[in-house]
Amino acid sequence: MTSIDEFMATGVSQGVFPGGVLWVARKHRTVFHRAYGRLSLLSSVPVTRDTCFDLASLTKPLATTLAVAELVQSGALFPAQPLGEILDCRGYEDKKNICIDQLLRHTGGFPAHRPFYQTLVNLPWEMRRKHLRNLIMAEPLVAPPGTRQIYSDLGYMVLSWIVEKTTAMPLDRFMGQTIFSPLNLDLFFRPLGKKQVNQGRRQFAATENCPWRGRILSGEVHDDNAWAAGGVEGHAGLFGTAQAVGTLLGHVLEAIHGDRTGRIPGKVLGQFIKKEPGRERVAGFDTPSLAGSSAGRYFSVNALGHLGFTGTSFWMEPCSSTVLVLLTNRVNPSRDNLKIRQFRPRLHDLVMEKWKGVSDGGAEIP
Repeated sequence: MTSIDEFMATGVSQGVFPGGVLWVARKHRTVFHRAYGRLSLLSSVPVTRDTCFDLASLTKPLATTLAVAELVQSGALFPAQPLGEILDCRGYEDKKNICIDQLLRHTGGFPAHRPFYQTLVNLPWEMRRKHLRNLIMAEPLVAPPGTRQIYSDLGYMVLSWIVEKTTAMPLDRFMGQTIFSPLNLDLFFRPLGKKQVNQGRRQFAATENCPWRGRILSGEVHDDNAWAAGGVEGHAGLFGTAQAVGTLLGHVLEAIHGDRTGRIPGKVLGQFIKKEPGRERVAGFDTPSLAGSSAGRYFSVNALGHLGFTGTSFWMEPCSSTVLVLLTNRVNPSRDNLKIRQFRPRLHDLVMEKWKGVSDGGAEIP
């Protein structure tokens, strides 16, 4: 059988991604953590286990969802609360009855994506955030709230707005103070135009050679709308290491299993991850599709995961406390590279097959 090292090295040599880090844990013990490849196709600097990646849409479960869960636990918000009770929806009557739970589950009726950045880049920085929110509220819904599950960046932009409105601080600061810093996790946003405190020595995997920014991106958010809005949004903007992602997910699993001593609001998350009939996504997370799942063949229907556009992903199995994190920069130099779609489930299957010969005593994957 092909080894994990061989398979990851093949991913690099065949151009699936320039570099990547694979992190696996079981029963809250790290059993595999290795780095592969280079920071970019034009770099000779190797990726290390401490390399930071643009996590893209992993921002949704790891930052926005946890922020909302924290606020629900404290009583500042509740899942059935409509937007009209939190935000000024005058003139946007179709939005006022969308509730927080629908936004988390992608059933609010918002479209998947809109290229708002094309308008925002023509405005001064200080006007962009407000204008973005006006554009979102003015965007026609593509389905009545609650009727269809449409994976939507827009809904999570609204959720970050709700967090900011409720806490009087932006999402990055709220998450830093409540979860990331207390847990000593190397997870962070990089707001544009602000000095990055204690980040000077960090190593970043490059992403795309951006056609409209005119440069290879490194250490600045890849997502166009998040960048144009200032670098901090509910759908994208989070950076971090594979170990930080995996460690946070370990805390999430502990909280879901009933540990009430940590920083993660497990009781609320337990409600969030209850699946609605006929739908694959729960509140904040994805679950394996019935056919062709990126999770591969061995994760159960109760597994939780998420993908990021830049080539990042995680899957975790609550029943066995298994966590698998794959961070890559498959969009370097171009987002047109889609080889990871076939690579990712095969890697997951390979890792899970290795468990057959590993006892629960905590031995590392061979």
